[in-house]
Amino acid sequence: MRTALRMRLVAPSATLGMAAKAADLRRQGKAILDLSAGEPDFHTPQHIKDAAKKAIDDNFTRYTPVPGIPTLREAITGYYKKLYGVPIPKEAVIATNGGKQALYNLFLALLNPGDEVLVPAPYWVSYPDMIRLAGATPVAVPSTLESGFLVTLAALERAATPATRALVLNSPSNPTGAHYTAEQLDAIMAWAVSRNIFIISDEIYDRLVYAPAKPASMAACFTLYPENVAVVGGLAKSFAMTGWRMGYCIAHPDLVRAMSTLQSQSTSNICSIVQKAAIAALSGPLDCVEEMRLAFARRRDLALGIIKTWDKAHCPTPAGAFYLFPSLSGYYTAAVPDSTALSETLLTEAGIATVPGVAFGEDRCLRLSYATDDATLEKALTIMGDFLKKLS
Repeated sequence: MRTALRMRLVAPSATLGMAAKAADLRRQGKAILDLSAGEPDFHTPQHIKDAAKKAIDDNFTRYTPVPGIPTLREAITGYYKKLYGVPIPKEAVIATNGGKQALYNLFLALLNPGDEVLVPAPYWVSYPDMIRLAGATPVAVPSTLESGFLVTLAALERAATPATRALVLNSPSNPTGAHYTAEQLDAIMAWAVSRNIFIISDEIYDRLVYAPAKPASMAACFTLYPENVAVVGGLAKSFAMTGWRMGYCIAHPDLVRAMSTLQSQSTSNICSIVQKAAIAALSGPLDCVEEMRLAFARRRDLALGIIKTWDKAHCPTPAGAFYLFPSLSGYYTAAVPDSTALSETLLTEAGIATVPGVAFGEDRCLRLSYATDDATLEKALTIMGDFLKKLS
């Protein structure tokens, strides 16, 4: 069957593809230890589930305004006021079907054919394809293992051209866990303003930051430069609400209206029940988030301790999210020459699911998720270390 030419611009998600392969092997009866999952293994906190149940009992099941009910938009602004001290008007907020839709709508509303978008590498797998679907061109900006995969102003300046329209910044990062301080964000913002480059700040992991690092948000820059920055967030990662598909964007009210127009012709409002659950999450106690954050910090340290015993591995300490991105190219061989081959070999021969780094723009590395229980994490990494030694 003939499909649209634009489909040539899109590749299947490598992370979802690896999860599907692992699930297929499980159906065949094989034991798989999964380090590929990009979602918390915790359940959604009870008070959030209770709010959703009440919404159903109250018959809150009809269409709502496209950008979200006013109380949800106010809850999002209240969250930023409480945690970051930033006042944001509710007219600058739109609720979306996950952070992905916020990003997709932003790219469509902002970009024109011929525009270039700077994407620091390693990058989340969906950024380049989304940018291409909007008719623009993604431009990878390399970072280094030595810098902890933080992009530098010098690298951004080298990559920028007169066609550069936007910069996508992801902090904490998927896949590296790299996290920019408030001072670093301010410096990048100042550079972008000087070049008239719009910043899209993807902060989906905003509360999963580990000491001594501290949470930081471009929302503070938004109050100063509302026409130069948009902040994308959501509840999937920090609140263990991946399947609820609750995302949002903070942007200039004119841009929010443009995104709302797009959304009105695609998905319309997000699920009414999810909106009530989101209000409970954003306005309620954050003890549950802190418990998960501490668990992730413990798992990170457990994983790093094991990886440090691998003689040919190099892994920066991530300051946030729940991923490790070790360079394992020292283990490559003629039979296993790259990250794709290594990831597939680990899955089929060692029963460990990972994601190849080439999907994130860095072929020396694999992405390992520590969003799993301690026992599974320790067992998987121990087996993986033994397997890598045999490749040497």
